[in-house]
Amino acid sequence: MAKKGPSRFIEVFSQKTPGVTKVLVDTVTGVNYLFHFESEGYGAASGLTPLLNPDGSVVVTPPEMFLPPQ
Repeated sequence: MAKKGPSRFIEVFSQKTPGVTKVLVDTVTGVNYLFHFESEGYGAASGLTPLLNPDGSVVVTPPEMFLPPQ
């Protein structure tokens, strides 16, 4: 069984629309992801994609922002 430690992904934004939209940050790489989950109607669907800057590069939050204070 895997050892429990700090979560690799943290939620930095959440909004309930029809469904749920979240922004998750990978605490190792700093890459930001947009996640959406929809379960209304006859089925369920979800999607995950990296967030992009206007120039097309991936949005990255410096991982050191997630280190505990020393």
